[in-house]
Amino acid sequence: MFQFFLIIAALVAIAVVCLSVGIIVKGKFPDTHVGHNADMKKMGITCIKKDSTFCQGRTDSEGCKGCQV
Repeated sequence: MFQFFLIIAALVAIAVVCLSVGIIVKGKFPDTHVGHNADMKKMGITCIKKDSTFCQGRTDSEGCKGCQV
């Protein structure tokens, strides 16, 4: 039973090392924020916080076309 836990611990350690290689090589954690992703910007997808902040309090006749306010 103890050998089983050693094997599992070794596999978990190997997985952690493999998953962290990209972070170690690049020297920083990848930015996964929607508003900072270039491919998302190309598709017109933005952060919902930005959209709601922009649309809040609009009083012009057209409103915010993105959220239909």
